[in-house]
Amino acid sequence: MSRWRKDSFARLFAPRSLRYQLLNRSLLILAALFLLIGVLQYIIMKDFVYQNKAEALNAQIMSMPMDWFSNGENPEPPAKHNNAMDSDESAPSDWPQKGRRDSPIFYQPGLSVLYIDSSGTLSEVTKDNGTNAPILTTEEYKQLQAQLRGHKKTDYKIINNTQGIEQLVVFRLAGPPGSSQGIIQASTETYSLKQLLLTQLAIFAGLSVLALAAGLALYLPLLRRTLRPLSRVVLAAQQTDAGNLTKRIPASQGQEEIDRLSDAFNGMLERLDVSFESERKTTEKMRRFVADASHELRTPLTSIHGFLEVLLRGAAASPEQLNRALNSMQLESRRINKLVEDLLSLAKLDQDPRLQLTDTRLDELLLEMEPQLQLLAGRRKVEITIASPVTGLFHADKLKQVLLNLFLNAVQHTDSEAGTITITLAKEHKFAELAVTDNGAGIDAAHLPHLFERFYRSESSRTRKNGGAGLGLAITKSIVDAHEGTIAVSSEPGIGTSFRILLPIHPARDNEDNPPH
Repeated sequence: MSRWRKDSFARLFAPRSLRYQLLNRSLLILAALFLLIGVLQYIIMKDFVYQNKAEALNAQIMSMPMDWFSNGENPEPPAKHNNAMDSDESAPSDWPQKGRRDSPIFYQPGLSVLYIDSSGTLSEVTKDNGTNAPILTTEEYKQLQAQLRGHKKTDYKIINNTQGIEQLVVFRLAGPPGSSQGIIQASTETYSLKQLLLTQLAIFAGLSVLALAAGLALYLPLLRRTLRPLSRVVLAAQQTDAGNLTKRIPASQGQEEIDRLSDAFNGMLERLDVSFESERKTTEKMRRFVADASHELRTPLTSIHGFLEVLLRGAAASPEQLNRALNSMQLESRRINKLVEDLLSLAKLDQDPRLQLTDTRLDELLLEMEPQLQLLAGRRKVEITIASPVTGLFHADKLKQVLLNLFLNAVQHTDSEAGTITITLAKEHKFAELAVTDNGAGIDAAHLPHLFERFYRSESSRTRKNGGAGLGLAITKSIVDAHEGTIAVSSEPGIGTSFRILLPIHPARDNEDNPPH
């Protein structure tokens, strides 16, 4: 079988279109229902027709003269109705006569009537009618006679005769009520009844096929109209790309399932829009980061390269020029080393911001750093105020780096003679509060939201003699974030700047192991 034929066969019996799948399954369900109705109709109609026929046979038996079934004697002919009927030969042909009990006025073609007396002797009432009535055994007739005495309802049995022809048989007691003289058996073939049932079934099958065809003709356009909102959703999805995420599908389509799909699709578009916007900002920050890093690295490398060229041109012969060049090259190499270390610190914090926290007393940490801070401050005034001791789980080395970064930032922005730097430690509810305040030149309000961005430097800091790369505050914020804390800055030009850090105090392990009594 060719591939085209296989695909056609698959599309015919297993269509991928939702419209045709719904159509096929709906028609399949309807066909199954019609089949079930047809089977039930055949069963119910069969019992109804057979019961009707049994009632008709019973009525026909009751219409026969009862003296036909008395001791097997031949009945006397009825009284003459006029003078013209003087003998049996002048009676009508359909009139029951002596010795003749097969008159068509009492039976129809195909009917067989037998009389079984109490001794089990059979005598056929209808003769020469071309039928062969089913014969039961004497014992079975006796059992039937006993059963019929307690039944008033006409029951029928389906029995095959000696020729294998199925017949419907009705039994009735003969004689007056209360003194049964035998059994009357009336039977008729069921072929005509089955033909009637098959005709009814064929009519129902034809009507069912017509109903399915009409349903197919009406249901397909109705289904197409019903699925139109879904088609609009599909069209909107096809028109959506990275540059067109603002278009939304109407939320109300008139169908609950399609409305839910529209809401889900619109929600997905909104999330994608936010994600793409975040990705765009991240890409822009990364591009600026790479450009700034390249710029920061290029400046000292260019300086080192220039000093090397000066030395190669003969400045190495002069001890004074050689010493100045080497000192400058050493300073630039330190700047490169510091920049690389800061970049590595940021990369580690971005990759795994979780810190190994240990039991730390922040007040002792400040007192331990005081000599180093006094040395870095020079002639500036350093004040350390501890409002209350704070103990908790912190990363001591990282917090030292935070304090050094903020302190060096204050040193670079304050006057070397009149500068004052204040470090304050306090406890506020369940947070440790660290503040670094200076009386330097201050920062314009326009620069405050960007201070913690990587490689960002305000215009004033770019003109300072020993300006950094703009990574110190970014590293500080990353460390504070790793402690699940917050950092904020407030500044007024000409008055000074204050950095305020809030760190959650996690209970120290020794406090957990030995709770206070």
